[in-house]
Amino acid sequence: MRFLLFLALKYIRPKRSVASVITCVSILGVMLGVAVVIIVRSVMTGFGDQWRAKILEFKPHVSVLSSNGRLITGEDAMADAIRAVDGVTCVTPEVDTRILCSYEKRVLAPVLVGIKGDEFRRAYEVGEPVAGNFDLAPDTLVIGSELARSLGVWIGSELTVCAPPLPDEVYLPRRWRVSGIFSSGHYDYDTGYVIADIDSARDLMGLEEGVIAIHVKTAFPTDAERFAALVEKLPVHSPYYRVLTWREADKQLFDALAVETNMTAVLLLLISIVALFCVMNTLLVLTVQKTPEIGLLKALGFGKLKIMGVFLAHGLIQCTIGIALGLLASWAVLSNLQRIVEWLASVGMEVFPPAIYSLSEIPHRIIASDVWFTVGIVYVFGLLASLVPAALAASKDPVSALNE
Repeated sequence: MRFLLFLALKYIRPKRSVASVITCVSILGVMLGVAVVIIVRSVMTGFGDQWRAKILEFKPHVSVLSSNGRLITGEDAMADAIRAVDGVTCVTPEVDTRILCSYEKRVLAPVLVGIKGDEFRRAYEVGEPVAGNFDLAPDTLVIGSELARSLGVWIGSELTVCAPPLPDEVYLPRRWRVSGIFSSGHYDYDTGYVIADIDSARDLMGLEEGVIAIHVKTAFPTDAERFAALVEKLPVHSPYYRVLTWREADKQLFDALAVETNMTAVLLLLISIVALFCVMNTLLVLTVQKTPEIGLLKALGFGKLKIMGVFLAHGLIQCTIGIALGLLASWAVLSNLQRIVEWLASVGMEVFPPAIYSLSEIPHRIIASDVWFTVGIVYVFGLLASLVPAALAASKDPVSALNE
């Protein structure tokens, strides 16, 4: 076994020959394939983490809704009971509806969220106001920065607000003043939501009491086991109510992100598999070059399995070197990712516009399972790519091989 490994390492040593050049190219192909897969997967994971964090900062972790679509009454008592559950950090009874906002012939249809003024900062983690304040006075609005830009409004501007009419009822438009502008860092939220005092929202919708939902935030929304246990403890499990978690509310978004991440990984792994064909080409060239040596080994009594072992070991050594270099390359790129992005931007290649992504730098996170999966795939396909040349070498006739 040591002699077979000795031969495999001897064949892989750089020499001034075509085989050595092809060997270096095949190792480089494996290195690039591994590095690209790990880098892209890490960046995609980082973006997923950021989007999930933005969702959890702005939207509720659990929503309690009426099962028949009606209003929830006695919301204050229910909110107090939910607050008593261990792990609950914030409970806010709210009303929300789609409205029309118009300003100087510009019309948009955001979602109006009616909430008590002293609870807005705790329920919606949007940082400090971009302008104005978050004091929800009667007939005032706090709007997102992108919505303000689209409508062309600023602090003190008066919007014409219309609520959707109910059957047999007509609601006159209201004039509400913009008192604050927030920025959540998520375009959909900054352009699709406006916040108002709950009493003003009820008045706009023609409601006298009740809420549409009771929103709950928890201390551990991403811990699946503890979060599920907390949801089970909420005192709202009855035929009159239904519970909607953040994963269920944004299921389509997370499913789409998972599919995109997995498809990207599959495509990148295909690139790695293509790179492994270089390993096969290297072994085929080596088989032709080492034909006399193969004949000599067979004449000395080496069987087919041992001859195959030499070339299989040669292919796996190439894969091992390529994987090691790929891991080092991916670590080096991810460690200096922001510097690379800034350098590309300085030469006119804007690969990560902050204005679009609302992030100061590219997020990334390496997952050990992704690394092990990539390494395993490379080894498996590297072994398969080495089988054909190894079988070809083992099948050579020793007499014919020695005469070549």
